Amino acid sequence: MLVGRLTRDPELRRTASDIPYVLFTVAVNRTYANRSGERQADFINCVVWRTQAENLARYQRKGNLVGIEGSLQTRSYDDANGVRRNVTEVVCDNIQFLEPKSARGGDYPEYGDVSPYDVPDDYRHYEKDVYSKENNKKEEKSPFEDIKSDFNVSNDDLPF
Repeated sequence: MLVGRLTRDPELRRTASDIPYVLFTVAVNRTYANRSGERQADFINCVVWRTQAENLARYQRKGNLVGIEGSLQTRSYDDANGVRRNVTEVVCDNIQFLEPKSARGGDYPEYGDVSPYDVPDDYRHYEKDVYSKENNKKEEKSPFEDIKSDFNVSNDDLPF
């Protein structure tokens, strides 16, 4: 799990089989300061796939604070000069947008007036047929309902 800021605007790409993905970097502040009292940051390479990639590209911009959950992956490839390159990156299982749109410092008219909280429910991994806000509402019961006591105290007498 990491929390950091996007170092550039996310750019949506697609594989040859048309699967959307975004390669991005998150600047994560270290928890300690160096000898001169400055805090340093690590720049973590990340990749996200499918719907989450589309939402990241649509709703987030450089500098936005995001929380990511995922696993480390190491891969290698041959670059254009035939040199073997190794890459370590976080494969994101979940991305949370941690700032409201008012913290963005400006609007992005090409995407309309949207915020991280406008993201559809399918981003949060709920299947539309399974998850329904109306169907999953539970009747609230008092947390003290099941407590057995010799004291004669009603829930109305409790200060909270």
